[in-house]
Amino acid sequence: MPNECRVVDLRSDTVTRPTPEMRRAMAEAEVGDDVYREDPTVNRLEERAAQALGKEAALFVPTGTMGNQIAIKLESAPGDEVICEEYSHVANYEMGMMAAWSGCQPRLIPSEHGQLSWDQIQERMRPDIYYYSRHALVVLENTHNMGGGTVYPIEAAQEICDRAHERGMRVHLDGARIFNAATYLGRPAAELAAPFDSVMFCLSKGLGAPVGSLVAGSREFIGRALRVRKMMGGGMRQAGVLAAAGLIALEKHPAKLAEDHRNARYLAEALSRLPGIQVDLGRVQTNIVMFDASGTGLSAEEFSRRLKARGVLINPVNETRLRLVTHSDAGRACCERAMAVIAEAAEAALRAE
Repeated sequence: MPNECRVVDLRSDTVTRPTPEMRRAMAEAEVGDDVYREDPTVNRLEERAAQALGKEAALFVPTGTMGNQIAIKLESAPGDEVICEEYSHVANYEMGMMAAWSGCQPRLIPSEHGQLSWDQIQERMRPDIYYYSRHALVVLENTHNMGGGTVYPIEAAQEICDRAHERGMRVHLDGARIFNAATYLGRPAAELAAPFDSVMFCLSKGLGAPVGSLVAGSREFIGRALRVRKMMGGGMRQAGVLAAAGLIALEKHPAKLAEDHRNARYLAEALSRLPGIQVDLGRVQTNIVMFDASGTGLSAEEFSRRLKARGVLINPVNETRLRLVTHSDAGRACCERAMAVIAEAAEAALRAE
């Protein structure tokens, strides 16, 4: 067994560690004070990110949550509503920040596998009457984390943006894994980002950098975002040591994502053949696999605990379901080991019933 597979961590693609090339680049990075906008490596990263997404400008931020919340702050006012999918990251995993920081409330819309349509949004919108909260912003998530890494069709996203703009609303894309979506569709990330007013993507997920995200949009938007980033404590001074790894992630690692997708498909198909396990293969589009282990007689938490005892780390997401995420630090050999452990745990649980 390869040493790197003795513990297989499939909890998230955030667990990747910087490559030797990234470590060298970080050690040798040319730096300056980014609060003064004088860090040349940060500046190069922001320029490259803007080009990759087809936007005028971009801003380096420590986390995806900060990038999303900057956009919400800039595109809303206290008392406004932010339209988002029921299980979206901005509504469920960002500590209620749209309320705490921007004074907004989410208008949550249920969907199938995290994918909203304009018809679904329009059905939940209220008339433009002064005693209703104003619908200021729509936030879409692509890929959709809790939807199982599902990808928005380009046409559906375009329609939502067009119709929202007609009503004077802005649209932000939580594109934490937009390069996974682009890989799945075989289209440039810039094409997926084109209809949105602002876009956030993470360097520290599938792209494998140790830290950082980018928020991108018009030059005017990024000028205002710079002020909000400083207000939120995101001025990082000599951040070129981080941006250097981000540049390698952005330039070289999108090409590696297809392998993560193939490994996720391998795991999903193997899981679908196990007694006591249910997985919807139609939802496995990128590097995330959701599966239901309740047929084994174990809760998701207990199933996860038994896997951990055997060196396989997978997180439960509720009482019955678990999520595994493939990434560049867990190649096919590690996925095969994980699958063997999962199969043994499921079969042992069924024998004990």
